Amino acid sequence: MSGFTLENERLLKVSLNNEKVLSKSGAMVAYTGKIKFEKSLLANEGILGMFKRKVANESFSLMVANGSGEVYFADSANEITIIDPAGEKIFVESSSILAYDSSLRTDTVFGGAKGMVSGQGLFTTTVEGKGNLAIISHGNIIALTVTPDTPLFIDPDAFIAYKGNLTKDFHLDVGWKNLIGQASGESYQIKFTGSGTVYIQPSERKEFYK
Repeated sequence: MSGFTLENERLLKVSLNNEKVLSKSGAMVAYTGKIKFEKSLLANEGILGMFKRKVANESFSLMVANGSGEVYFADSANEITIIDPAGEKIFVESSSILAYDSSLRTDTVFGGAKGMVSGQGLFTTTVEGKGNLAIISHGNIIALTVTPDTPLFIDPDAFIAYKGNLTKDFHLDVGWKNLIGQASGESYQIKFTGSGTVYIQPSERKEFYK
């Protein structure tokens, strides 16, 4: 398993020893050693995952860094957080993935109506197994705990990822103000119930971030 460390909050260093790491295309900013870069068509989702993204018009272009050395990744000066799934399944916005170990398995699942979660499409990426996952956020990431007694409502454009025994639903606030054109601009929320952790960013998703 490759080594993930943060040089600072906006620069990820991945140490490889005849290993592979997958990353967002174009995220490499520097490297040392003997590293080969290739475009990943299937990643480790397989043909079915690729087909689901195609149907949903989901843009999730990956590249593979393979060899021995150190590779540095960054993305538009966004903040980076390293998460170890530790065998759990993590549901994460595709646009928030910076890099992950090739030992991790990814897939796509239905994420709700187009445009309600992000501009990326209909599907959310799942990541599971043992390894490192680096995600990006506009501002330092915030982890919120959900308990059975306290549902959590979040802005879809602030959503990054979640894990645990959680149910996700879309909540539409159709009050009288919405009907007469005095909506707050926060009509749609994602509602989480159950037990788990939800990761959000302290900013609504920006155009450059999509």
